[in-house]
Amino acid sequence: MADDTLIHDPKGGLPRLLTIMRRLRDPESGCPWDIEQDFGTIAPYTIEEAYEVADAIEREAWGELKDELGDLLLQTVFHAQMADEKGLFDFNAVADGISDKMVARHPHVFGDESRDKSAEQQTRDWETVKAAERAAKAQTGVLDGVAVGLPALLRAVKLQKRAARVGFDWPDASHVLDKITEEAAELREAAETLPHDKVEEEFGDLLFVMANLARHMGVEPEAALRRANGKFTRRFERIEALLAERGKRPEDSDLEEMDALWDQAKMEERR
Repeated sequence: MADDTLIHDPKGGLPRLLTIMRRLRDPESGCPWDIEQDFGTIAPYTIEEAYEVADAIEREAWGELKDELGDLLLQTVFHAQMADEKGLFDFNAVADGISDKMVARHPHVFGDESRDKSAEQQTRDWETVKAAERAAKAQTGVLDGVAVGLPALLRAVKLQKRAARVGFDWPDASHVLDKITEEAAELREAAETLPHDKVEEEFGDLLFVMANLARHMGVEPEAALRRANGKFTRRFERIEALLAERGKRPEDSDLEEMDALWDQAKMEERR
């Protein structure tokens, strides 16, 4: 019978978590759901957990952040356990790999380079090191290595940053704003005259340029959109509350009434 001492040790730390994951994946005594999973089925959960970490940070919910970081750590442990079972690598190899990368990318901390440099210079040095790493992997194109599986908005920004490093970029945000006007006009025309797939293409072009504007303005577009989602949620919930005071629900109202309540909710937030 297995020794469960470590599994039930509340101070067992990372070794405890690794042991739990091995047990969950044990073909004889593990959990049927965990046993059935593979890299592909777990990947969506990994992405979801990363966003939940970002959400906790956005809301400054520090108690929740601890739990969300634990959930994200579990995803790494899960993938590493499946890789170990296939003879690919184990968790220690993952930890050693990222440790080696951090040491190599920070010679001004762990080597003999001077620490007397700005954050901007360090960013440039970081990109030089990463470019060398891509070259070692035979990734010679400027855009090589930008993961296809990234959320589309994040990938758009990363692609634009890569292109900007070799000079393929507008000189300032005013040019991007002009491009947004152009793309919006093309979208309007497409909506009136072209089939749906062309409308979708033009809409994508407009979103891509919006992501570029965010980069030029130093705005993180994903964070900005999360904030906008939160603001919309707050204000619409206020509309529902105000309607409830009148004995109504949104479906009992109309756009004119709800629009007026939206303006009221905006004014309340500004007080």
